[in-house]
Amino acid sequence: MAHRLIRRLFDGSLPALAIFDLDGTLVDSVPDAARAVDATLAERGYARAGSERVRRWVGRGARNLVREALAHAAAIPPGQVADALLEDALGSYLARYLEDCTGATTLMPGAAALLGSLRTSGVALACVTNKPIAITRRVLAALLPEAGFVAVLGGDSGAGTKPAPDPLLAVLAGAGVQPSAALMIGDSRHDVHAARAAAMRVICVAGGYNHGEDIRLEAPDLVVEGLGELL
Repeated sequence: MAHRLIRRLFDGSLPALAIFDLDGTLVDSVPDAARAVDATLAERGYARAGSERVRRWVGRGARNLVREALAHAAAIPPGQVADALLEDALGSYLARYLEDCTGATTLMPGAAALLGSLRTSGVALACVTNKPIAITRRVLAALLPEAGFVAVLGGDSGAGTKPAPDPLLAVLAGAGVQPSAALMIGDSRHDVHAARAAAMRVICVAGGYNHGEDIRLEAPDLVVEGLGELL
């Protein structure tokens, strides 16, 4: 039976709506994000952070990513990064990343197949990410042009950011779907916390962007090694 693991969470049926995270779930965007971070740091006389550090920092929005990078570069706590420096560096990072946000970003294995199979099975699809919406749209247009999302929300779309449930609830309200009939698919604790607060079931992919921690510690309803397991 198609989507056997998903059906198991919904008593043999499929959800009416599946909301996907983007970074670390549908795409591996760290190479492009790290390049923009490193250029921003180098421009200000700091050493480059590198992809592995950026991989641990992503997931809480661009502002937090840049704050973490500046704090690491200056060897200070994130809370001590000066506002003026943060705003200047954030503007530089966003401009650089928007200009080149798809060059090295790739689809996660099974992403396109799972989206297509769920859509064919009558499941509505949405994407909720903390990434800025302009960059999100560019990435989706390049890598998943036929995804058919009924809604796409970024961290600056006005509905709030994960781990708050607000963006998930906004998508549910727009689609006319109850939380009990919806599924969140992500890779980080922010996805789990947002889904729990929205009273949704949640599946997580291991090995995504969860700040170097095992996502199993957050006790999602199901953990898979890759999206292909959900086909």
